[in-house]
Amino acid sequence: MEILMSIVVGVLFMVGTYMILTKSLLRVVLGLILMSHGAHLLLLTMAGLQRGTPPLLSLGSEAYADPLPQALILTAIVISFGVTSFLLVLAYRTYKEHKTDDLDQLRGSADE
Repeated sequence: MEILMSIVVGVLFMVGTYMILTKSLLRVVLGLILMSHGAHLLLLTMAGLQRGTPPLLSLGSEAYADPLPQALILTAIVISFGVTSFLLVLAYRTYKEHKTDDLDQLRGSADE
């Protein structure tokens, strides 16, 4: 299962890097979203995909699932949602102000 998750993480990082290198501002934002999802899956995979009971003290089980990676991923998801919403608003304001989302046109000329 870890091999499949590693392949999915690699594909997400590959597609995200490709989209960041394009000329459209919206594709850059979508590429960052894909890379953040790849980072979430990477954290989950590196912690080890294990089966076990929830970490409750009242149960007499011997195998427990580690809650720390899940808490880290939940925090990372909330942070990436905030960054994504900020980037979408920034891209929208840039489009409304300059009437384009092409990064070559937004760069300007050499005399500016």
